[in-house]
Order: sequence, then C-alpha cells, then structure tokens
Amino acid sequence: MSLAQGNWNKGFYVLFTGEYEHTIDAKSRLAIPAEIRSGLEAEKHGTAFYVAPGSTDTLWLWPERLFEQMATASEASLLPDEDLLEFEELLYSQASRVEMDKSGRIRVPERLLKQASLGSSVVLLGVKDHLELRDPERWAGQRDDKLAKQAELMMRARRAMQRVRSTHKED
Repeated sequence: MSLAQGNWNKGFYVLFTGEYEHTIDAKSRLAIPAEIRSGLEAEKHGTAFYVAPGSTDTLWLWPERLFEQMATASEASLLPDEDLLEFEELLYSQASRVEMDKSGRIRVPERLLKQASLGSSVVLLGVKDHLELRDPERWAGQRDDKLAKQAELMMRARRAMQRVRSTHKED
C-alpha cells in the first residue's frame, strides 16, 4: 500500500492502494490496517471516516475531511443540476460518519453491510482517493476478469494520457 499526500482543491487527499483481507466482528467493527492509519493525520484528514454505498455491492470509505471537501466541491460539478441533485440525495442520505476507536476500528452500520450484501469476511481495497469494502469471493471473480483485460485497459489509459499531454502542449 502506498500513501501519498498532496494538495487537492486547497485540501489534502490521500492516495490509497493495496488489498487487505479482513473480518468484520460481531459488533460490526472493521479494523483499518495500521499501514493506512499511519498515513493519516488527524489535523489534515480528521479522526473519522465516512462510509457510503459505492458501486454494486460495495461500501466506499473516505477520510472525514476529504469527504467534507468533496461535498463542498460538488457545487462546481459539471453534472446537470438534476443529476447532481439525484447523486447528492443518494450519496449523502446513505452516508454515515464513523469514528475510529483507539484500536483503529470503525463500526460499519448494519444497514450498509446488508445493503452491500457483506458478511463477516471482507476485502478492503485502496482505490486512489477512497477505500472500498467488498465481498472477497465476488472481488476475486471481478479482479480475475479485470486482469484478463489488463493489457487492453492499460493501452486505453495510455492513449488517454497521451491525448491529455498533447492537449496541454498546445496550450
């Protein structure tokens, strides 16, 4: 896992990477890996996470201050007003702020665990600016599908980066 900090819209983001197999205990608590916790600073990132439904059967976790900053930044979104309103209604109504205890655990709301069909065995993924909580078996299948397409995905990403670079050179 790698953690990199930087300025994003006058605030701090964290680059999350890696894959961790974990267990959610009987009290719906998830231990945030020490490697991730060590890269978070209370003054910059807050002392809690926000957890919300992500893509199909996943939960996404953001450091407290980044999530709050995203809420402010959405006002400058390029989404049409109706889409932005629908997105905000869904995301913010379903999100929960969860404090990290002294052992580095968060309590994931039971309703969100049920909504994402997550049991006691989970995988925690670092995905750029957020963490994703997934079912390990479903993730293994999805990961295998993505790995089978890796060469194609990398080529498309590379072409996109080249287009961006050439656009910036013209400016």
